[in-house]
Amino acid sequence: MASDRRQLGRNERWIVDDTEKTPMNWRDRMLHEIGEYLVNVIYLVLVFAAFTQYRRLLLAAHDIIYTNYWVAVIQAMIFGKVIMVGALFRLGRSLEQKPLIIPTLYKAVVFTFLVVVFHLVEHAIKGLWQGNTLTGSLVAFLDQGRHELLAGSLVIFVALIPFFAVKELGRVLGKDKIGALFFRKRVAE
Repeated sequence: MASDRRQLGRNERWIVDDTEKTPMNWRDRMLHEIGEYLVNVIYLVLVFAAFTQYRRLLLAAHDIIYTNYWVAVIQAMIFGKVIMVGALFRLGRSLEQKPLIIPTLYKAVVFTFLVVVFHLVEHAIKGLWQGNTLTGSLVAFLDQGRHELLAGSLVIFVALIPFFAVKELGRVLGKDKIGALFFRKRVAE
């Protein structure tokens, strides 16, 4: 295998799929990464938008208008990249030989924690924008939004379980096989 790697050109990298290793040039690798990012963002937009819609409907019952729809899209775009960086750093790689539920739950917990951190950073920046201090913004949010943060964390955790379960299945069975199971018509046996 080492000799195979030396034969690759300067602009080629190895993409490791658990079923086989194939060299990819920079263009193919970029298309692969963009596709992976889009899958992450689409799923997260659906989750965050559903949560935003739920919040809007809940607040509408009390005659409060809530229109922060673009926040869900922006959060999904940022968090989609965070998931890819987590994969780059091989989060949960040491758990790959365990039953799939273990790495799935581990990644769901870790990335839920990251969502909480980003949510706190978002409120800190919003507070700084409004002229508050950093600690004042965080304390004010935690005093008023503690229950919102806990409820949101629970929803995100539950939503990330199927996301990472499918990713783990793709790692074990191969992404092509998972794609075929979900998106190709199966022939009746």
